[in-house]
Amino acid sequence: MAVAPRFASFGPRGGYESFFLRAVDPDRPRAVWLRHTVHRAPGHVPALGAIWITLFDADAPAPVTHKVTLPAPEALPDGVRIGDSRFGPGAVRGGDEAAAWDLEWDGAAAPLRHLPTELLYRTALPRTKLEALAPRAAFRGTVTVGDTTMRLHGWPGTVGHNWGTEHAERWIWLHAVALDGAPGAWLDLALGRVRVGRATTPWIADGALELDGRRLRLGGPAARPRVAETATALDLRLRGGALRLRLTVHAPPSQTVVWRYADPGAREHHVAHCSVAALEAVVAPRDGGAVLLRTRHGAAYERGMAEATHGLPVQPHGDP
Repeated sequence: MAVAPRFASFGPRGGYESFFLRAVDPDRPRAVWLRHTVHRAPGHVPALGAIWITLFDADAPAPVTHKVTLPAPEALPDGVRIGDSRFGPGAVRGGDEAAAWDLEWDGAAAPLRHLPTELLYRTALPRTKLEALAPRAAFRGTVTVGDTTMRLHGWPGTVGHNWGTEHAERWIWLHAVALDGAPGAWLDLALGRVRVGRATTPWIADGALELDGRRLRLGGPAARPRVAETATALDLRLRGGALRLRLTVHAPPSQTVVWRYADPGAREHHVAHCSVAALEAVVAPRDGGAVLLRTRHGAAYERGMAEATHGLPVQPHGDP
């Protein structure tokens, strides 16, 4: 799916925009998380572009990370160019002195818009917008960071896009593929708590589950998620939409990285991310029996938080 970037039209409040992908080895706990982000602070200041890469491998002591920040990101008709790297429909290619990436993908699922109505993508609120350009895709190619190279041959994953003027006060993003006994299934779910003045809203959830070729919406305005979360674990109960969902996630602390994300203003979030997490979900559609879904390492678990009390080491790279 080709998408025109939005950062060229950021107003005086500034903004951020990311194109990202995540791909996981279906046979063993290895994964790639690659993100191209444009960030512009408030006022009429030039935008900066950043490329973030994390390589996960449970056989290694810790994930391998790389980040480079460059001036003058370029908005393309169908993507973004940062330095020598272009992120566009079906491919991302680039490199620098410490890393190189050359990935292609084929999308096997139609795009997913997380917000419940198209109008919300055109209004100022919510201040963060999210969509999955390919909620399930097959990746091929290579990514190298330092002495570590990963070669992808049909790895399943996702391609996503988000933008806005402010991050949510707290958020959780889940993506799951490589589910036991359901090779074509996928889950893509976002939860957020939004700051309104001095108050913070309850959790709001939106996303979808595709199972046996049928897409089921998750969450929505009437849903009331019950969330128990840490930087490396989640227990979620969700009603609403087409089904009821009970879900647990466990991310190995040694395979969880913490990055610093900046709002266009002065605030900062710590973001814990693991792309080789274990997930177990019981799904009960309204018109059918309960289904158990499980993956030992095919889930991505991301938790964004304003506090820094998670106890995990923080990557030395700032944002932007």
